[in-house]
Amino acid sequence: MSRRTVLVLAVTCAVAVGNLYFPQAIGPLVAAGLHVSPDAAAAVVTATQAGYTAGMVLLVPLGDRLPHRPFLVVLLALTGLALFAAGCAPTLPALVATSALVGLTTVGAQIVGPLAAGLVAADRRGAVVGTLLSGSTGGMLLARTFSGALGEWLGWRAPYLVAAGLALVLATVLVFAVPTTAPPSRRRYAALLAEPLRLLRTEPDLRRSCFYQATVFAGFSAVWTCLALLLAGPVYGLGAQAVGTIALVGAAPMVCTPFAGRLVDRLGPDPVNLVCLLGVLVSAAVLSLGARGGTVGLAALTLGTLLLDTAMQSGMVANQVRVYALRGDARSRLNTAYMTCAYLGGSAGSWLGVRVWGRAGWWGVCGLVAVLAALALGRHLLALYTSAEGAPRRAA
Repeated sequence: MSRRTVLVLAVTCAVAVGNLYFPQAIGPLVAAGLHVSPDAAAAVVTATQAGYTAGMVLLVPLGDRLPHRPFLVVLLALTGLALFAAGCAPTLPALVATSALVGLTTVGAQIVGPLAAGLVAADRRGAVVGTLLSGSTGGMLLARTFSGALGEWLGWRAPYLVAAGLALVLATVLVFAVPTTAPPSRRRYAALLAEPLRLLRTEPDLRRSCFYQATVFAGFSAVWTCLALLLAGPVYGLGAQAVGTIALVGAAPMVCTPFAGRLVDRLGPDPVNLVCLLGVLVSAAVLSLGARGGTVGLAALTLGTLLLDTAMQSGMVANQVRVYALRGDARSRLNTAYMTCAYLGGSAGSWLGVRVWGRAGWWGVCGLVAVLAALALGRHLLALYTSAEGAPRRAA
């Protein structure tokens, strides 16, 4: 697979993921434009996320049944049409309904990963997965930034219409840029839907990859959910702009994940996972200093979130490379199981983080991150020990 193709696929990931996040930045503009309360307008974001969850379960497994190129083109075209309909929605219920369709169809990034893994040699898979994840991270960051600025300038409908145009143009590009592939499976749709659960039961490496990502992403979500509460509280007394400024450190994994991918290609996923899980533990200690407030506290929060973001994303590269290597004929179904577990972990982390914050404050949230990382690290050390014990026995 050429570098140009990798770049096109990375842009596809950026556009698909960006469609999930840009509505978060224009919620107040939607409320003002449709004359509804901000709480009511938040249903747009909820509908988009709910649609995305449904898309992962219902559509991503079809990546093992359908040729990738036409499947991606159709998904992007449907996303473009849904975004256009959302941008023209006359009422909030219409916007909520079309937003759910946007979420349902904008699962292209979860199709691109298995596609790319099948097009490259095993010794390049980590570098390519890291590049695609870099595209997803860039899409998330840029979507929030540019949709907010564009919405303030031209109104809340403009980001939807621009995103629709991008999706339709990219669908046209993919017709010529993506190689032709044969579907690896001919199983019926109902069997494909049930397969991720069966794979979780039968593939130990899939289970532990899911466990690593679910626990780390839970800690990640807990931190970012409670960070706004900390900065707005009496320790700092800052507004949402401060959270946005610190969130800019999320750009760092765009550079780090391709490097992590090359390390995975050279050393394997397990050593990279080990370093990343240790990094999450260290980030919890650094973040805890944020409870002190002042300049030192802000510096600790910035450094800690940088380390946490980088460790989480780099660990994700290692996990996905391990998962994609399990079965070449079931990569989309494996990815469905993996991403669903990660997504559930993140949702649980946000819920748990708010409750820990209410009882123990920022120290408690950082303690939660440390406990979750320690659980993942303990499971990983057990896997390394079992692997080391099995090697001498096989040699004997």
